[in-house]
Amino acid sequence: MAAPGENLKINGERLWDSLMEMAKIGPGVAGGNNRQTVTDEDGEGRELFQSWCEAAGMSMGLDTMGNMFARREGTDPDALPVYVGSHLDTQPTGGKYDGVLGVLAGLELIRTLNDLDIKTKHPIVVTNWTNEEGTRFAPAMLASGVFAGIHEEDWAYDREDAEGLKFGDELKRIGWRGEEPVGQRKMHAFFELHIEQGPILEAEGKDIGVVTHGQGLSWTQVTITGKDAHTGSTPMPMRRNAGLGMARVLEKVEEIALSHAPDAVGAAGHIDIYPNSRNVIPGKAVFTVDFRSPNLDVINDMVARMKAAATEICDEMGLGVEFEVAGGFDPVTFDENCVTAVRNAAERLGYSHRNLISGAGHDACWINRVAPTAMVMCPCVDGLSHNEAEEISKDWATAGADVLMHAVVETAGIVE
Repeated sequence: MAAPGENLKINGERLWDSLMEMAKIGPGVAGGNNRQTVTDEDGEGRELFQSWCEAAGMSMGLDTMGNMFARREGTDPDALPVYVGSHLDTQPTGGKYDGVLGVLAGLELIRTLNDLDIKTKHPIVVTNWTNEEGTRFAPAMLASGVFAGIHEEDWAYDREDAEGLKFGDELKRIGWRGEEPVGQRKMHAFFELHIEQGPILEAEGKDIGVVTHGQGLSWTQVTITGKDAHTGSTPMPMRRNAGLGMARVLEKVEEIALSHAPDAVGAAGHIDIYPNSRNVIPGKAVFTVDFRSPNLDVINDMVARMKAAATEICDEMGLGVEFEVAGGFDPVTFDENCVTAVRNAAERLGYSHRNLISGAGHDACWINRVAPTAMVMCPCVDGLSHNEAEEISKDWATAGADVLMHAVVETAGIVE
């Protein structure tokens, strides 16, 4: 396909205005957003997105998982579409850009093509994937996972939130459960723009991250059992302190992850101590160890070493220990041709760039299993995300959307 000219640029002001307009829906308490999946606020955001897509001349498709597909026709009715998009749902204390930038940049590239009367051979479809965040209904990337055949739809419908409400019922309640069978669409390629959610691009002064891989992830729930006892009257040598056992295991987690620097990471973010009383030695500790790496062998090594270390520590301390797989997915290698299209776009437009490995999961990680896929990333201030203080600049958003458009349009083929 012929490459678009370097003067082909999106309207950065219009993109920014769209981001700010969407951010008015489901406002957070501290400047961000609370637009959790299949809430009324999610429904309102979807309506706004649909109205913008229809105004840009696109037709809207909706599947049974609520995935939205806004289509701009190509000149070849038999050509498979190039898909582009991300998600509109947010964390409970989410920012204005995580996910939303990727959807609205897709819309903006369509608006720009319309402005310039540029036609493409392949249709272009802008997508909003349902429940990427997974904060209300676990797991994350739920609907793209069903689309890609990772999860069964009935299983997804039965996911419950903290109130006991089911995902399928809530999707139907807000009026966004479509009739189109999920997963039947075939793609020529898929591109996703996202904020980095990490500090590398900003720290190095790079405009663009060319995402070559996605980290794999392993969650192991560890349960350590000791004996509840009074903190004031139990002699130190006679204690079976599950909290202390957990602390020693977590030191090993840190050591193990550092042994695979720089790309591997490890920590425990979910921790419960029982009975969690000020004057009771913990009799049980339950925590989830999160190991990530772009190399599956490294992940397996870290998990095996953690289990061995935890078993040895607990044996020495007279504690019991059990392990349970709590989730995970294998590392992702994005499509070489799509990645090259992103890199070429950055170079053509004169944006500084570097290769990146995504440390977070994204819809693109699942879609990569069923279609050639790549991601574009732009910096975010201090690498902060999943926080209402999440921030990017208008220039960063514009550069990311420019690169996205060039990669998509080159892949879709300009018709002279």
